[in-house]
Amino acid sequence: MRDNVLWRKQSRIIMLLADTLKISPERALDLYYTTKVYEHMSDPKSGLQLMSDDYILEDLITELRAIP
Repeated sequence: MRDNVLWRKQSRIIMLLADTLKISPERALDLYYTTKVYEHMSDPKSGLQLMSDDYILEDLITELRAIP
């Protein structure tokens, strides 16, 4: 996936996270960069980039809820 396309996809997911959790986009960005979802999104071999934004958001929220 081209870098600019991936960047836009990640931006959409971060904004969806902010809206869903009712937090600022800056806080959502901070949370996003601490997750395995971010690591998988950065790895083209994972294939996560090809999933829908809603699927990735669900995966992201599930991961965040598991953090103690």
